[in-house]
Amino acid sequence: MMKKLSGESMPLGCVMVDLAGTQLQPHEKVRLLDPLVAGVILFARNYESPQQIAELCETIHNLRHPRLLIGVDHEGGRVQRFKEGFTRIPPMGLLGKLYQQAPDKALDLAEKAGWLLATELLSVGVDFSFTPVVDLDYGDSRVIGDRAFHSDPIVVGKLAFRLMKGMREAGMAAVAKHFPGHGYIQADTHVEIAVDERSFEQIRLQDLQPFLKLIENGVDAIMPAHVRYPKVDDLPAGFSATWLKQVLRQQCHFEGVIVSDDLSMHAASAYGDVTQRVAMALNAGCDLALVCNSPQEAVQVLAQLKVSANPLSHARLIRLHGHAHHHYAQLATNPLWQAASLIVNRALSQDGQQELI
Repeated sequence: MMKKLSGESMPLGCVMVDLAGTQLQPHEKVRLLDPLVAGVILFARNYESPQQIAELCETIHNLRHPRLLIGVDHEGGRVQRFKEGFTRIPPMGLLGKLYQQAPDKALDLAEKAGWLLATELLSVGVDFSFTPVVDLDYGDSRVIGDRAFHSDPIVVGKLAFRLMKGMREAGMAAVAKHFPGHGYIQADTHVEIAVDERSFEQIRLQDLQPFLKLIENGVDAIMPAHVRYPKVDDLPAGFSATWLKQVLRQQCHFEGVIVSDDLSMHAASAYGDVTQRVAMALNAGCDLALVCNSPQEAVQVLAQLKVSANPLSHARLIRLHGHAHHHYAQLATNPLWQAASLIVNRALSQDGQQELI
């Protein structure tokens, strides 16, 4: 396959890959110029300082037009990739606890946290964060835990909407996850096979409700779970046309981006080699497939995957580009940032927040 040259106009592809370190290496540049690549997901290993990450993002964005997407898991609490130089965002469970005592205060904090996390990421060139988590807190999940806002789907919907509203005001798209709901089961899909034995009706009445709230308000993207719901389909949601095309697109009327969870995760690995998994996710209805933490698999996918360009997916993906209103160096003197940072830091200090991982 012939590679496009840097600077040429080329549609966004359908695969999101990662990088090894804090600078873009020559072989990684070649990889990012592959027409199948749509963007880069960043991790803690890619971060050294705000200046360094801004330079890395600028290098990535300058490679192609339209520019590649840059995303990161920056939810707050246990899942926040950039630490030093960034405000620590509270776990969403803290907002749920606060809602029990002071609903209006919790909703305001959610909006401020959304604006703050988005503004800081956008200020260094990151397009979007894979947030909010709208899974329900059933109290047993090893991987969700306090990443969830609350156990009540109505409360989750309200808080997630306000977080999304703050992100939008800052210029950032939101990615709701993990459709149709990951909170009911204990298993961690990073390392385990996950099965949810509930009926569709049970899931519809509970876990789907926050997604419907966000879809009604125009959420930009949704990530499906690597969870099997055998009473609905034998395939995990991220590989299931039943879940993605029939339920999410047709019944829930979602028109934004469907982005797979990492297809290198253990719960996905039982469904063929990585190229087969990516093809399954795309055929099921995903617009974007994540292949993370396995450079060899990313190389394999780009060499073997045979797909036709999808103009509709391209149009959806373009809407995930961020629109920064502030440069990082200007944030400390910005009154809006000062106010939001003060409120979020105060909430963390009052909660005695644990060390981030």
